[in-house]
Amino acid sequence: MAPLDAGFRDRSVYLPAADALVCADLHVGRDRSSNVELPLGESDDLLDRIEALLSRFEPSEFVVAGDALHSFDRVPRGVATTFENLAVLVADAGAEFVVAIGNHDTMLDSVIGGDADDRVAGELADAATVEDEHRLSGIDAVVLHGHEQPDADADLYVCGHDHPAIRIEGKRHPCHLFGEGVRDGADVLVLPAFNRLAPGTLVNRARSDGFQSPLLDRSGAFRPIVRDDDAAETFWFPPLNEFRSML
Repeated sequence: MAPLDAGFRDRSVYLPAADALVCADLHVGRDRSSNVELPLGESDDLLDRIEALLSRFEPSEFVVAGDALHSFDRVPRGVATTFENLAVLVADAGAEFVVAIGNHDTMLDSVIGGDADDRVAGELADAATVEDEHRLSGIDAVVLHGHEQPDADADLYVCGHDHPAIRIEGKRHPCHLFGEGVRDGADVLVLPAFNRLAPGTLVNRARSDGFQSPLLDRSGAFRPIVRDDDAAETFWFPPLNEFRSML
């Protein structure tokens, strides 16, 4: 039996006790910054997948666990429009839209409530809530990016930042990582990057100093979780300290 009541789909997690759908590391604008585009375009890919997840779970909250943007000193062209379209999708689904701030989100105030496009930014300021950490309702859980130590106490921390991935039988898979009681008795769930252009940190041989998040300082105790959407199955593996010897 899985130690966490959660639904895993397409690099996201749905927490039924909180009625919240959480994604991490959208990195909107990465295709423009990298001069690379997904076959259907980054914006269409992100929006289509999020729309499918909202339809599947019908959450009351849609939360981005940081790095909504891929920018530090400028907002790439088209990013504000992508966010405007995302806000419409979330509103049409009847969900609240929340963004926890990540280390790549230094220009977020220029998109949500800022000056990138006054009309779009103003509308987004009303449509989305931006916080350093977001406490879910109905469950003692906090969503944050994970690049810094959390300020709030919780029984469960949900974060992103490290983009975990795992190689099994020569094939690379994005994966979640779940550590039960790893932070002073609290659980930690790490999400893979939702943006498929974002490189992942392979967990096969990575030790604690190979991860950037302070929440992964006991990485060997974390269990990889791999979702096979084609087979409609979620696979929970043993903690990395045990599982590495099998890979």
